Amino acid sequence: MKGRAQGPAAGGRMEAGPAQGAGRMRRSVGSPLQIVLLLASFVITGYAGVRLLADDWLGVAVWFVGAALLHDLVLLPLYSLADRVPGLAGRYVNHLRIPALLSLLLLLVWLPLIVGPADRYPKLTGRPEGNNGYALHWLWLTVALFVVSGLWLAVRTVLSRRSMRGARQVRRSATKDRPPDSH
Repeated sequence: MKGRAQGPAAGGRMEAGPAQGAGRMRRSVGSPLQIVLLLASFVITGYAGVRLLADDWLGVAVWFVGAALLHDLVLLPLYSLADRVPGLAGRYVNHLRIPALLSLLLLLVWLPLIVGPADRYPKLTGRPEGNNGYALHWLWLTVALFVVSGLWLAVRTVLSRRSMRGARQVRRSATKDRPPDSH
């Protein structure tokens, strides 16, 4: 029956059931629970946006535009270039990339405290004024991340060499046990 038209116009009969596009529509939209959760997230986001924009909408708008420009004009070229440079490291690039990413994330989180906390910081936290060594803490954590990554690389290298050596020995013993070829 392939190649023949079906349906009432071709003399066939229509069968009851969901429309042909319904399955495709359900796959693209999702289950009813997913739809409800998506709508709830939109409501919460809208509420947070209204509360955020109620106080200083101009400051928030400037912050968003500034963040987009900073990302597109400064950060994107920088990390695109940084992603090309470690190509020299070959297959070990992730042992540099992951600790660097975590270190930059920690720097982003602690930057206000490294640069200098706000005047209200000591009153709210009970910590003394000043830098409190956050820059030094960040540097030590960065060193620790790279040391752990280097140790992990060393362990991986040793284990892979052992497994390669074992595979070579198995191949050698297999060739020794093989009967000689008869010409």
